[in-house]
Amino acid sequence: MLWPLSLLYAALFALRRWLYRQGWLQTDRVSVPVIVVGNVIAGGAGKTPVVMAVVRHLQARGLRTGVVSRGYGRRTDDCREVENESDPQDVGDEPALIRRATGAPVFVARRRVEAARALLARHPATQVIVSDDGLQHLALARDIEICVFDDRGVGNGWRLPAGPLRERWPRPCDLVLHSGEHPAFEDGYTATRALAQDAVASDGKRTPLDALAGKPVIALAAIARPEAFFEMLRARGLALAETIALPDHFDFEGWQRPSDRDLPLVCTEKDAVKLWRQAPDALAVPLHFVPEPQFFAALDAKLSSLDGSQAA
Repeated sequence: MLWPLSLLYAALFALRRWLYRQGWLQTDRVSVPVIVVGNVIAGGAGKTPVVMAVVRHLQARGLRTGVVSRGYGRRTDDCREVENESDPQDVGDEPALIRRATGAPVFVARRRVEAARALLARHPATQVIVSDDGLQHLALARDIEICVFDDRGVGNGWRLPAGPLRERWPRPCDLVLHSGEHPAFEDGYTATRALAQDAVASDGKRTPLDALAGKPVIALAAIARPEAFFEMLRARGLALAETIALPDHFDFEGWQRPSDRDLPLVCTEKDAVKLWRQAPDALAVPLHFVPEPQFFAALDAKLSSLDGSQAA
């Protein structure tokens, strides 16, 4: 029943892309290379861990790297810089996490080109910009596209709303990276995913995850696939007395722990940036996401091949 609507969605998307190609809708370029990390399927596919991994890799190479994002789910609508003390509700939970985890300058705006220009004006020494999401945001010119897939692959292969695809696949793309445990198809690079050795409290104190093994805990996740986080905790030996799965980007405003059991509350690193305001005793368990070396080698080669690139 939804198939006719998916045809309409596909036609409107194709028309929009054609308008950009014809110049009737404007694509703006900034003065430094832009790497877009996005996906072609609806819902989270693990883009934020990929963004952080790419930023850390570029920083390790000595490249001054900035990040732009729309700041999905934020209550503001302006262009602003994300600071360490920024309220995630004002800048978005993912930009807040990226800023705290990498230390890179991060700007959010509805139009990513505005965020990129503001970032370069505030940090003119920036050499590379990474866009968190925005594969379909054609107003910002990009030099490298990284398309991220999780275990769902392309689903049933149909466009929204009959399937999960925002646009057709396959489509031209520089790099494909699988963020899940089981790549749905052979093309692209893979990564290893594992929980960190320590859980982190709001004051920075660390608790070895092994010290929680075998003890009952309450696990909370407000991400696209909460059960994946719960399974990783169980695999590390944690006894989940209760699991709380909330909608992705849940704001936790006024949220209260539904259980009166005096048990440790563990959550994802992404949720902690907002949850700590309501539950400062919560323990965040970071995810270590490491793409295979060949992925970074391919990324470096593409950066070096850009004519006039400061990243070469």
